[in-house]
Amino acid sequence: MNLHQDALVADGHNDLLMLVARRPKEVWPEYFRERWLPQLRTGGIDVQVLPVFIDAEFRPEGALRETLRMIEAAHRIAEANTDQVMLCTAPGDIAAATEADRIALVLALEGCPQIDTDLELLQTLHRLGVRMVSFTHFGRSALGDGSGEDAAGSRLTHAGVEAVGLLEELGVLIDVSHVGRAGTEHILELATKPVVASHSSAYALREHHRNLTDDQLRGIAATGGVVCVNFFAGFLTADEKPTVDHLADHLLHVLEVAGEDHVGFGSDFVAEVFGEKIPACDRPVIIQGLDAELYVPGLEGPAGMPLVTDALLRRGVPETTIRKVIGENLIRVLSLE
Repeated sequence: MNLHQDALVADGHNDLLMLVARRPKEVWPEYFRERWLPQLRTGGIDVQVLPVFIDAEFRPEGALRETLRMIEAAHRIAEANTDQVMLCTAPGDIAAATEADRIALVLALEGCPQIDTDLELLQTLHRLGVRMVSFTHFGRSALGDGSGEDAAGSRLTHAGVEAVGLLEELGVLIDVSHVGRAGTEHILELATKPVVASHSSAYALREHHRNLTDDQLRGIAATGGVVCVNFFAGFLTADEKPTVDHLADHLLHVLEVAGEDHVGFGSDFVAEVFGEKIPACDRPVIIQGLDAELYVPGLEGPAGMPLVTDALLRRGVPETTIRKVIGENLIRVLSLE
């Protein structure tokens, strides 16, 4: 039995919508079917979270417009490829999709520049299908500070506190990836439902502000949530030759600290995004002090996902635990309403 192909596999973060939305609307479904669907199928992915991230060129004035374009792109992808994918917006949708061998797509917001303090727009975006929300990116937002602002020691703003309550009322998952350390602690104090980190690794193994401390790992687990470990090489190791074992180290660490019910995959595949969007004159790409074009070999995109399962098998992780890590845990929290 091929464990990876037999199991349900879920990924908490793939920015492919950014590349879809760059194209003319007439080719969105075709581009997805020809470029991304084969990669997702080769990677054995059954559930894919699609974040809506708004580049600086659209902020602030065009943030909401670009958000709506990306959400529309996701809907058109699903409507034109009903034999292959399903946009999941209601209880039971993920189970229905996977049972029909369709890839379940779930919309998320990565940061909230399109919201500012107009929290009613969170309800609007929920109506359009958004089911996971993070409050900020590296910098400061109207809801709280990103991890790049950790020196400020800031917790959530008043609007951020209100947003926690509203999102829980709507049944939308709160995502602490990119939220600063104090803001993450604030969210965990307020949360009454599971919290996720859609793409964050372990600070104990790689001291970068984008990674989570052991206390934060335990705090997310205490909510019933899931930490989806990031595959981005710079967040895994300082080694200039990263390997899948560096990723396995982080997965095993989170397993040990948070427990087997609270670990998942949050790939953050960006190789194609950077390859297409960033011109040669702007290279090398350095983000938060890291080489953003250094990837774990084989994990430049979703087709390489089985390599991670194989690494966990080699490290002696029981098959029942692997099934939880590679999909069951994230699917559990995504399916809550």
